[in-house]
Amino acid sequence: MNFNKHSELLGQHAFLGASKYYWLNYDEDKLIQSYLNSLAVQKGTELHELACDLIRLGVKLPKSKSTLNMYVNDAISYRLTPEQPLYFSRNCFGTADAISFNEKNHFLRIHDLKTGVTPAHMEQLEIYAALFCLEYRMQPKDIGMELRIYQNNEILVHSPLGDDIKRIMQTIIVFDGKIEKLRVEE
Repeated sequence: MNFNKHSELLGQHAFLGASKYYWLNYDEDKLIQSYLNSLAVQKGTELHELACDLIRLGVKLPKSKSTLNMYVNDAISYRLTPEQPLYFSRNCFGTADAISFNEKNHFLRIHDLKTGVTPAHMEQLEIYAALFCLEYRMQPKDIGMELRIYQNNEILVHSPLGDDIKRIMQTIIVFDGKIEKLRVEE
């Protein structure tokens, strides 16, 4: 049999694909909601890509209370690096939406763009701060930090305590060790 090639579909996944078979059990309302959610996720991905490009190129947006505009303009003003990976191990890493560390003032700044309606949690940014401290061998008690979440045309600002970030770092180290031990035992 000579199968059709469909080379344009390589790496693609259909919304009603076999690997996401659970749609077979959806009613029409659930199908519509699931599809709309997938569109929102795609839009969020595209907005993050746009924000990254604007920040990287230093292109500010008109001043407004729009989430995207505030996020991009602040990231440019504070000279943040967009989409920066932070790595501790193969078990624990992530990508900060925007980050900077002022070595002169010993000040870490992490900003996160949230495009969805589900309330964001500052713990995500605290994990990024812990990953930064682990990767760059910083003691959180020795640096200042400001973490910001941009969502729903608001900015949530948090200055974590060094002890809180240190606890997260210790948890990462312990949990990473446990996972590595399990990998060896496999």
